[in-house]
Amino acid sequence: MKKVKFLYLLIAVCLFSCNNTDPQDITQESKDLDLAYRWAPIHYQDTDSDDPLADYITRFDYDENFFGNDNWQHLGTGDLTANAYYSVVESSTHWFIVYTFFHPRDWTDRYFTPDQEHENDAEGILMTIKKDGSTYGSFVSMITVAHSDLYSYMPDGSTVLPNTTILDEEGDYGVVTFQNYDGQLHPKSAQEAKGHGLYAFPTSDFNGTLGQDGIIYYPSKTVSELPSSGSDFNVKYKLINILPNNLSGNLWYLQLFDSNGDGNTFATWGRLVGDDSDDCGDGTPTCPVNSAGMGWVWGDDDDGKNYEGEIALDPAKLVKSYFIGLGDFSLTYTRNQYLEDLKNAGFNNSFKPFGFPVQLNLTELYQKIPQ
Repeated sequence: MKKVKFLYLLIAVCLFSCNNTDPQDITQESKDLDLAYRWAPIHYQDTDSDDPLADYITRFDYDENFFGNDNWQHLGTGDLTANAYYSVVESSTHWFIVYTFFHPRDWTDRYFTPDQEHENDAEGILMTIKKDGSTYGSFVSMITVAHSDLYSYMPDGSTVLPNTTILDEEGDYGVVTFQNYDGQLHPKSAQEAKGHGLYAFPTSDFNGTLGQDGIIYYPSKTVSELPSSGSDFNVKYKLINILPNNLSGNLWYLQLFDSNGDGNTFATWGRLVGDDSDDCGDGTPTCPVNSAGMGWVWGDDDDGKNYEGEIALDPAKLVKSYFIGLGDFSLTYTRNQYLEDLKNAGFNNSFKPFGFPVQLNLTELYQKIPQ
């Protein structure tokens, strides 16, 4: 009954939004792309010579489908041109931009250790940008996702500081550095090979020195390039809006359709379908299924009362808990399409998507968006 109810609600939402696209929405989407491009990181991706293709960033549908359980197998035949997803959530004082970097495999070449590997891998970054009257605002902070942990970074000399009552280990926070690109300073991020933990540059083993294995990715609004090899220092990645105004080929809306835990893309809320077929887990590593998560399920259980999914669904709350000295900082949103779509699809505390984080109260979240 719940599935039927949801499908009717989602169809109703689509009939309203898909066939009545407001030109203002198109303008907003263009502005979001401009904003995401302005602050998109220059991304230093470490690669491993044993399987460099597995360290390329790409689209989830790089193999021309949205089935999660064949991405491991199609690595050698799919289109591995560079892409990254983004979303923009807005308050009266700040923008919150999530960047997601996807790899078809989380893998290991150490076969005599308790390492794991799994199909699909998605890790990312939350950028907080202060509205200061300029077109693209000013950079405040960066939170990165490395496996099941979150790490916080501020610019050098910033008046914004880590909240050490939450970030109780010195390694949980640090300084973000910048690099000039296309006439603007962009934050620099660094991602490990194989397991793809994501941090501020230069945490990974690759820093762009000649002779190293690794790829330096630069953002683009329109261009998606294929690295020439696992050592290519100038590759453009295309920014893809994960919250567009249409439903076609979009991971967020596929999540809403898969909310009952029986889809081809999502196994449960935020968890991508992935199995242990082919050679995933061969040797001593294990290959757990359905292990990769998207932004609406990322979290760090060690960091106080911060819960899975807040990095996308309630970023203001997360940032407010991780940093002090933020100044004027709103905890409600002028735009939050994640919450708006959940509400429009009929979800509430009595009817949640399958696997939705139990700590998140939809009634309280909906109070943070325009009514």
